[in-house]
Amino acid sequence: MSSSASDKPPGLRTGTLSTADISFFVVSAAAPLTVMAGVAPIALVLGGIGAPAGYLIAGITLAVFAIGFTTMSRHVRSGGAFYAYIAQGLGKPLGIAAALVAMVGYNGMEIGVYGLLGSATADTAHALWGTDLPWLPIALGGLLLIWYGGYRSIDFGAKLLGVLLVAETGILVLLAGGVLIEGGADGLSLASFAPGNVLVPGTAAVLAFAFSAFTGFESTVIYRREARDPARTIPRATYIAVGFLGLFYAFVVWTVIQAFGDDRVVAAAADDPGGLFFAAITTYVGPWAADLMHVFIVTSIIASLLAFHNAINRYGLALAEEGVLPAALGRIHPRHRSPYVAGIAQTVLGAGVVLGFAAAGADPYTQLLLWVNTPGMLGLMALMLLAALAVVRYFRRVPHQEGALRTLVAPVTAAALLAVAIWLVASKVALFTGASPTVNAVLVAVVPTVLALGLLLAYRLRRTRPEVYAHFAAEPAEPAAPTDHTDPAAPTDPGAPTCPPQPTSSSSTPASATPSSPGTPLSPSATD
Repeated sequence: MSSSASDKPPGLRTGTLSTADISFFVVSAAAPLTVMAGVAPIALVLGGIGAPAGYLIAGITLAVFAIGFTTMSRHVRSGGAFYAYIAQGLGKPLGIAAALVAMVGYNGMEIGVYGLLGSATADTAHALWGTDLPWLPIALGGLLLIWYGGYRSIDFGAKLLGVLLVAETGILVLLAGGVLIEGGADGLSLASFAPGNVLVPGTAAVLAFAFSAFTGFESTVIYRREARDPARTIPRATYIAVGFLGLFYAFVVWTVIQAFGDDRVVAAAADDPGGLFFAAITTYVGPWAADLMHVFIVTSIIASLLAFHNAINRYGLALAEEGVLPAALGRIHPRHRSPYVAGIAQTVLGAGVVLGFAAAGADPYTQLLLWVNTPGMLGLMALMLLAALAVVRYFRRVPHQEGALRTLVAPVTAAALLAVAIWLVASKVALFTGASPTVNAVLVAVVPTVLALGLLLAYRLRRTRPEVYAHFAAEPAEPAAPTDHTDPAAPTDPGAPTCPPQPTSSSSTPASATPSSPGTPLSPSATD
């Protein structure tokens, strides 16, 4: 027995991540300090002093999405997260297409940020020491640093992200505290939340920026296999991430408005958007705090990169286990228990994109960051829309004890709101990229193109590799337990699905079901 156990290949480090650990991963991916100091001033210019409400509206929308999303996480236990949910709810062709969109989306969100790391670090060095540094060596050094963070164990990454996240949110809390203690420029005002300041034409642009500020929160489910008690940990971490980001963003933007005054903040943001937060913290806290903010913006970017890198590695691992990607990407490090080969592949891909943009003479911020990030953001939003629709279809097909609010009302509402959000971002894409109409059209077309290619791949897999297609997004085997699992009315594992296990091939039928039974759940492939 010991011999067979030692021959078993290592797996991910299970039961490691707490609710706080997973929250650190997903909130770090959003990079709160970078979003606030780098993007919120533009939202103020476009939407006026009602901008804080835009972040609240985006947060509420995503919290509604999280209701169905986390309910699905209790029933679908595959490591594929988004693509597994979509495959189980909408069929394998869309699930395989979603897997491609997920890989493009998460890689886009990460690789583009190396341009931001290079430019922001160079700006910090110039601001603090008057030194001019080239961005490319910084970006390449960042690639190696992030590779090492992903190579190490997941608990190492969680601890590192915890420290970096406390630093970046701490400096924003320090700024807010200084403004509140001083009473702002003209006394504290709630005019930002008055309907007359929220319901203005510029709010649509603010919402586009606000939705992009939450990117990464949905990756909680990717860490299911490494979470403690995932049936509870995943939903809690998801709600904490959405709630924290929505309230924190709105609060910080509101305090910066108070720092300059309702009548003057928009002009100040238009004159120097990149310096707005630094000017506020210098005035209300001190120049030393502005220097710290420069440093913490760099660490905020590093935290975001590491969080996305870990998410990408786990998607690569899941797809390698599915047989869609090369099996080598599924190797787990025997000591660190990390998907280290997937991490190497992702790092090589990132280096190739960064070097390609550098060879073309591209700007690290306006081109590498914005051109690569934008389709990534649209891809993840499209996955959320498909996942919301998948929740509705899935729970219409399988018996369950979940309420209609979680399985119908919330996901349908979320799907409608997310469709509006995607339209807002796509229609305002020029605000994100500053590029020509031709470039913007190409960037918006990336996601539907990848989705179409994914559908073609799915049909090719069904024809040429039917065994891979048949087992795609199948539920993992139930762990051995002393209880009798033939009674679905009394499950003992709170993380186990309430529906019968999925068949192991596209043509099989669960042994406990009869074909004529109206309550029998369909095989995922039965809807293909």
